[in-house]
Amino acid sequence: MFLKMLFGALSRQRRKHLLISLTVGLGVSLATALLGVMFDVGDKVNQELKSYGANLTVIPKGASMLGDLYQSREGAGSLSADANDYLPEDQLYKIKMIFWAYNIVDFAPYLTVPVESGGVSIPLTGTWFKKVMKLPTGETVETGMTGLKSWWTLTGRPGDDDEPNSVLVGGVLAKKLNLSVGDSFEVAGPDGRVVTLEARGIFDSGGGEEDEGVMAPLALAQDLSGRAGLVQRVEVSALTTPENELARRAAKNPGSLSRVEWDTWYCTAYISSIAYQIEEILPMTRVKPILRVAQSEGAILEKTQLMIILLTVLTLLCSALAISNLVTANIMERSVEIGLMKALGATNLSVSLLLLCEIIIASLAGGVAGYLAGLGLSQLIGLTVFGSRVAVKVVVIPIGLIMVLLVSFLGSIPALRALLGLKPTEVLHGR
Repeated sequence: MFLKMLFGALSRQRRKHLLISLTVGLGVSLATALLGVMFDVGDKVNQELKSYGANLTVIPKGASMLGDLYQSREGAGSLSADANDYLPEDQLYKIKMIFWAYNIVDFAPYLTVPVESGGVSIPLTGTWFKKVMKLPTGETVETGMTGLKSWWTLTGRPGDDDEPNSVLVGGVLAKKLNLSVGDSFEVAGPDGRVVTLEARGIFDSGGGEEDEGVMAPLALAQDLSGRAGLVQRVEVSALTTPENELARRAAKNPGSLSRVEWDTWYCTAYISSIAYQIEEILPMTRVKPILRVAQSEGAILEKTQLMIILLTVLTLLCSALAISNLVTANIMERSVEIGLMKALGATNLSVSLLLLCEIIIASLAGGVAGYLAGLGLSQLIGLTVFGSRVAVKVVVIPIGLIMVLLVSFLGSIPALRALLGLKPTEVLHGR
């Protein structure tokens, strides 16, 4: 009898239930799209932020750095006679062999040599512009300064590692020396040797110290400094997870963690765990997070996720409010029918269950349609905002089901209170 009454109510009240389905569908589609973006926004935001430079600096254990690496993105050490102040270039491939190797987006080594041209002292910094390395695993990796400094503006041609005497000149220096793209100029190295260089391109780093210097192939800097096969520091750009209390404790003292905490920390892409793993595989190094960059990434990500959660909650509340109005109006229209059911012996519980079943069935139908629409909407957001598709997370399915039930229940509470207040004698007598 209950099922017969249920299906009868659904068929007679098609328009009302269709409106409920539509309301739930709209709410769930927006919530699904927002949650889908939220679960994938970490990688998307990190990938976007990685286009603005490194968040880790690798230096030799014995080296001293100019400035505090936790506050500055720069830090070029001066030439030293101590071999312990340098890193072997042929060992840098190991950075792409740590546990979080795929999170290492780009890295580039640097060796700065003081040179002079026309009475002007110039820091000439050797680096990899675009280095292709073959790892022991057989994989091929492309990395270098071109990807690491992708926000720089360049006039002329990009740097080429195979043309050792072709360099990129900073915009400030180019004005001092009155250089244009294609011009040649001479520099004197630390040993007095004079080398003729060609300004392959002129770059603008956006106000960085590099604008007053020259970026050259690493081989040229090694030749001028007499440091063949050595570099002073390495900048690393890595995709990371925002730091939490566990990560901060581990950064201070990894030995203070329990075994479970250690495994969690080590197997999570915190900036501190990536730094630790690089030091593991390159024991002659110290790895310093550039905290200003790392903290900015974490703050942006947390605020973005909080905003999405708030929008999702507001969307569901609006859906619940709309359902409440629809169901309450439906009950008022069916007050005579409900009063008659009560007069014939139906209890408040049985009538409430009938109403809830109607709402849940209509909501589930709308929820399924809304979920599918939300998946499409999330892809549209991903392509429009980030230029790539949003990964579909399985966890969104149970969350979507919970959202449907929650919205249905919250929207039904005012209507159920109105239903429980109906008195058969008053309703049937038209009062």
